[in-house]
Amino acid sequence: MLSYDVCECGAPLRRMERPTPKPKGSEVLLKIKAAGVCHSDLHIWDGYYELGGGKRLQLLERGIKLPLTMGHENVGEVVAVGPDAKGVKVGDVRLADPWMGCGECMVCKRGDENLCLKLRNLGVFTNGGYATHMMVPHPRYLFEIGDLTPEQAAPLACSGVTAYGALKKIDPEVLHDQKIVIIGAGGVGLMGVALAKAMGGKGTIVVDIDPVKREAAKKAGAVATVDGKAADAVQQIKDATGGGAWAIIDFVGSSSTAQLGVDSVMKGGKLIIVGLFGGEVTVPTPFFPQRAMTIQGSYVGSLTEMKELLDLVHRTGQPPVPIATRPLDQVNETLTDLRNGKIVGRVVLTPAE
Repeated sequence: MLSYDVCECGAPLRRMERPTPKPKGSEVLLKIKAAGVCHSDLHIWDGYYELGGGKRLQLLERGIKLPLTMGHENVGEVVAVGPDAKGVKVGDVRLADPWMGCGECMVCKRGDENLCLKLRNLGVFTNGGYATHMMVPHPRYLFEIGDLTPEQAAPLACSGVTAYGALKKIDPEVLHDQKIVIIGAGGVGLMGVALAKAMGGKGTIVVDIDPVKREAAKKAGAVATVDGKAADAVQQIKDATGGGAWAIIDFVGSSSTAQLGVDSVMKGGKLIIVGLFGGEVTVPTPFFPQRAMTIQGSYVGSLTEMKELLDLVHRTGQPPVPIATRPLDQVNETLTDLRNGKIVGRVVLTPAE
């Protein structure tokens, strides 16, 4: 099999060849048909998250080991199954949910494997889909994609379920009756715009500093956009929401975007931070009781939310998010383009047959 691996943080991914593994026990071997490129891969590639104040969280200290095959948005064809793998067969095309825990702790048993303290996430802690083949430890992580193409389905494994998981943290009455604010019109933000509409949302106001991405947000269904660099961005948000937003989802997660969210949220409202750009924000503690505000984190989504998302997409149609395909051997160029803000929507890598 062929893969492109992070062998040194910050260095170009290296083309690697190794024997194609054979599944044991409940394992399932997929031949990759589509692998989405996600912004969080840039952090893994760099080897750290920015914590603000000159501090960094080094990923190698979190248990990530090199060499690593990244890629956590994957659809593949089942080409081999272990003797204990039930419910899938050779020839099936499946989306692989990458957010895997230990399966044994209280967090996993309540259905939140994505929040397990012993994560085994594909493309993060175990080898992912920037490759011709990928091993999945159990069929429960594999989902049928119906009439979606592999390229359409792959981004749902992260971009889709991350946006859906964040939207689920908004009170349904707020989602249906109030315009919500989405900060960041990258691949996940655009997915959030489309899914909010599919979920019956009243409308989304999208904040982004890039005019091209603001235009993409309008095409995805946003009712209004705001330039995040504008001196009156907070006032524009308040004007568009009738005094402040009841719900804001920050898909960037920088110091400036988090501060914008704090400044723009309504009394009794909620700011949900999803993005991992990095930084820090200071909030006076009296704001919490005086404004009755909630600041909540949201990390990808659960297996249940993955199933719900696919059911939603099958009912309402593929979210109108731009998807471009490139061959696997362009992975380094694609990551560089993503870092430089040259990608609108998602790029999906497709290994050569």
